[in-house]
Amino acid sequence: MKKRVTKVVKMELPGGNAHPGPKLASAGVNMSKFCTDFNAKTGDRKGDVVPVIITAYEDKSYDFVIKTTPVAPLILKAANVAKGSGNSKQIVGSITEAQLEEIAKYKLPDLNTEDLEAAKKIVAGSCRQMGIAIK
Repeated sequence: MKKRVTKVVKMELPGGNAHPGPKLASAGVNMSKFCTDFNAKTGDRKGDVVPVIITAYEDKSYDFVIKTTPVAPLILKAANVAKGSGNSKQIVGSITEAQLEEIAKYKLPDLNTEDLEAAKKIVAGSCRQMGIAIK
């Protein structure tokens, strides 16, 4: 028998450090059990933002899919800056071509391409918008 889906929720939680709260209450799942499962799977990503898609079912069970960290925090971490520029013309930091490729390889499973060069262009576009130069 197929379970009926009651809700699908997309959210970003801290890796290895999710805890019950209003964010999770909206998902309609057993919060403490979800936090235990999520923290066990993302323990190696402490300090990172981890996107997750939670599918809640009628019987209060759930499934969740963990995605890769968003591009912006990866770029900021690589450039060693606190935040991007409010004006894309103003350069606030830089990353190397090798760092760009590393970020693109990491993000490849979640991007709309399977080509590494296209993925590098996508990440480079994010860098440009954030005021991060590529050297």
